[in-house]
Amino acid sequence: MKPIRLRADVLAGLTTSFALLPECIAFALVAHLNPLMGLYGAFIICTLTALFGGRPGMVSGAAGSMAVVIVALVVQHGVQYLLATVLLGGLIMMAFGLLRLGKLVRMVPHPVMLGFVNGLAIIIALAQLEHFKNGEDWLSGTPLYLMAGLVALTMAIVYILPRLTKAVPPALVAILGVGLLVYLFGLPTRTLGDMAHIAGGLPTFALPDIPWNLETLRIIAPYAILMALVGLLETLLTLNLTDEITETRGYPDRECVALGAANMVSGAFGGMGGCAMIGQTVINLSSGGRGRLSGVVAGVLILLFILFLSPLIERIPLAALVGVMFVVSQQTFAWASLRVVNKVPLNDVLVIIAVTTITVFTDLATAVLCGIIIAALNFAWQQARELYADEHLEADGSKLYRLHGTLFFASTTPFLNQFDPANDPARVTLDCRHLSFVDYSAIAALRTLRERYAKAGKHLQVFHLSERCKKLLKRAGEVHH
Repeated sequence: MKPIRLRADVLAGLTTSFALLPECIAFALVAHLNPLMGLYGAFIICTLTALFGGRPGMVSGAAGSMAVVIVALVVQHGVQYLLATVLLGGLIMMAFGLLRLGKLVRMVPHPVMLGFVNGLAIIIALAQLEHFKNGEDWLSGTPLYLMAGLVALTMAIVYILPRLTKAVPPALVAILGVGLLVYLFGLPTRTLGDMAHIAGGLPTFALPDIPWNLETLRIIAPYAILMALVGLLETLLTLNLTDEITETRGYPDRECVALGAANMVSGAFGGMGGCAMIGQTVINLSSGGRGRLSGVVAGVLILLFILFLSPLIERIPLAALVGVMFVVSQQTFAWASLRVVNKVPLNDVLVIIAVTTITVFTDLATAVLCGIIIAALNFAWQQARELYADEHLEADGSKLYRLHGTLFFASTTPFLNQFDPANDPARVTLDCRHLSFVDYSAIAALRTLRERYAKAGKHLQVFHLSERCKKLLKRAGEVHH
């Protein structure tokens, strides 16, 4: 590995580790867990996925989308049941990868992808607003002005520094610079230590202390499935985004297996579950992190912060981390999606808006599922409208219909409406050279058409069926002429 590449990865990993800290602590608190569980999860998942995953440069950790999923379980059944859920969720993720289902992410249309990115960008920005509160009350007066000023200074450094030098990651300079400023001038602003104390020991291996029976499985299985789904979706979509940014190709199935294994290790060592984190991935990539080393450095540093560096790390002002995350939110948001509003079909614009909104107000899995359903229905509607027939009378008095398009559940009615059995001549030919049969509805439509002509005492001949159509008809017991 070249020294320049090595240095870039180490600095990017250092920057990313600072960005991981507040997020993982916040997500642990959201899920009513000890902050150390979030940090242990971040260390284990970040390091293992960086080492063995299918997408160098992508950063995984204890993610907010998964924290939201498990709140109810922790409140009702406690931490031990959560750890068992993380184990089972990891197993499901591994199975997903081993069955090579990672390619299913290709089924996610581009407008859904844009909506996902925009939704997460808004969530990242909204999550930072919590730091402008003291308990339940919003900051006011001097504390508010100081916080806002430091956030603005951090953002200014991140935006301006790259124009002066590209030798160091701007986010790292901003965090350390603002931290030093606060320390030297003794500015009274909140620090990471005010969120939680992160000092701790090494994570220890212990299987969850729960009854290993079917009743426990009944409790944890729904949460584990949802957790695995959300984690896989966020990871695979972030992998796609990383592919686009780096103009390289990752391996979805390998990433799923590594993520599942990392979650299982995390659950066995008392850590939260996790998946790819879009904000931290953007920070890593924009800081120059492209190799596996950047993720490994970020993960290992989290452990070093817990073991040795907590007094120093707890002095980092929250304003610096908030400023960096605001920039990440701005960089993550697909601003191009606003510029294409008048250039792409209205249906696609609606999908982008719907997925963005649902991601913000519910959860990622629901948003992506809704987006795919809307896009699929729209596609089916468009395909159904494109079916048409050319017709003309032959010299022998028979009639020829030449069909174009795709025959499937949504286009059977337009298909049947092309024909006029009552007024057609005694012999009718159907040329299917340009017609594709897709499903059982297509076979049923052809059967209905034959019956209508038979009822009218006329003969229908079908020609030029493709091999796939013939197989479909044969399997359904239909005789074709």
